[in-house]
Amino acid sequence: MAKQKSNRILTHAQVWTALDRLAERAGMSASGLAKRSGLDATTFNKSKRVTGDGRDRWPSTESVSKALAATNSSIETFVQLIGDGARGAQSVPLLGLAQAGNGGHFDDSGFPAGKGWDEVALPSSGDEHAYALEISGDSMKPVYRDGDIVIVSPGTAIRRGDRVVLKTSGGEVMVKELKRRTAKQLELQSLNPVHADRTLDADDVAWIARIVWASQ
Repeated sequence: MAKQKSNRILTHAQVWTALDRLAERAGMSASGLAKRSGLDATTFNKSKRVTGDGRDRWPSTESVSKALAATNSSIETFVQLIGDGARGAQSVPLLGLAQAGNGGHFDDSGFPAGKGWDEVALPSSGDEHAYALEISGDSMKPVYRDGDIVIVSPGTAIRRGDRVVLKTSGGEVMVKELKRRTAKQLELQSLNPVHADRTLDADDVAWIARIVWASQ
């Protein structure tokens, strides 16, 4: 008699790993994803995944639903993240954000070029042209802090609400959140509320790329 295949059981670790991967895809930490979802900042923290007496604590369906809405992701995407194998590391070029506006560090397509780049091993983005920028100063608080590293993926599609790095035709490099994009203009929201939002003509943007991960 042929043996029946045993059904695979969804595990506690798989669900939490999928939430971590969802945060990574959006360029956020687990706490950043929780805040973006309208939840307490500690909702997805590792300390909340086990009860005081050592029992597994599962995320609620409501919190998962809010996380998917906050990242414009579908339940199908979440299932794929559950099934993904362990993510490997990728060695990517590293540059300080403060130096990114200097000439010679990027080609016309926004890919790393020239001298002055270091290297760092970070979670794989799946983009061979990905690179890392190190944040300096407090101008992007509370989203990014001094010393944070972000992975930028020029090959990843950009949607409204994504955090992006862009370079203007005048050589200015900035990190913003994309509020709206048309054929003629880009509306950008500053990460620090102290700084004004920006609206740029599309012709004034040399290149733009999405932030897909942050070391927070």
